[in-house]
Amino acid sequence: MQHVMRFLFGVLALLCCLGAQAQPFPSKPIRVLVTVPGGGSPDVLARTVAQKMAENLGQQVIVDNRPGAAGIVAATAVINAPPDGYTLMMADTALYAVLPHLSRNLSFDPLRDLAPVALVATSPIFLVVNPELNVNNVKEFVALAKAKPGLAYASGGNGSAHHLAMEMLKLLAGLQLTHVPYKGAAQAVPAVMAGDVAASFAGLNLAQAQARAGKVKMIGIATGSRSALAPEVPTIAEAGVPGFGMTISLGYLAPSKTPREVILKLNAELSKAANAPEVQQRLFTLGVEASPPTSPEHYAETMRSENQQYGKLVKASGARAD
Repeated sequence: MQHVMRFLFGVLALLCCLGAQAQPFPSKPIRVLVTVPGGGSPDVLARTVAQKMAENLGQQVIVDNRPGAAGIVAATAVINAPPDGYTLMMADTALYAVLPHLSRNLSFDPLRDLAPVALVATSPIFLVVNPELNVNNVKEFVALAKAKPGLAYASGGNGSAHHLAMEMLKLLAGLQLTHVPYKGAAQAVPAVMAGDVAASFAGLNLAQAQARAGKVKMIGIATGSRSALAPEVPTIAEAGVPGFGMTISLGYLAPSKTPREVILKLNAELSKAANAPEVQQRLFTLGVEASPPTSPEHYAETMRSENQQYGKLVKASGARAD
């Protein structure tokens, strides 16, 4: 009798185990770590996508702000989380393409230790200049900079996308410019407006309102093609600096050993949520463009390509975080 009971208990345990394994993903809330405090564009993007994704899945998607150390705090937490798809992070280009080249003491490799899930958006940046420079386009800015070596420009800090975009412009156009780093991009545009510096790169949310008010001029976009957010602004490449092209990508990463079937499920759901019309409209107001649905492999290739591109610019700039 005891042998029969043990057998029955064994069968019951096996059935319970199989039942647990058969639960469809997701069967509990998904947590998304964000590298910035609440209220910033990446945070609003993450919350907007999370809300739509939760509606589609019938499961909570919780945004958890983990700012600190240029994204290292959030990335470390995700890397150390169980690789089951229930802990993700929203990251931008800086985490995997800039930070590894900027920091001497990074304890992880983003390309190795984090799995690309879905590229969901891009955040274009624009070259803005002080109106009193009497510069109306990129060619005129390049000519002015060559006539006045050492012309000052602002950025959101050493190694920021704004800094590295200007380094690319310096390299391709053969310019000598003086870098004035600020604590963030929000301080760089007012510096241009005040005439403390001649120019800066800035996101649309910071630049467009001031451009419409006549306080700065938006003369070029850093991306390789024009943006629907501001189609009247030419690319820097078409405006006189061939070969110029820089994109800030925003996407979701998971612990490196997350099962492929889970990655594919998350990819489909995140892409679906980000491309919902109401989400795209919200992103538009942030100065962010939703990316068309692509595979995790496409995002992986984007990450590798940006890592190489930004690495060259970090080296050229001499920027260091530690």
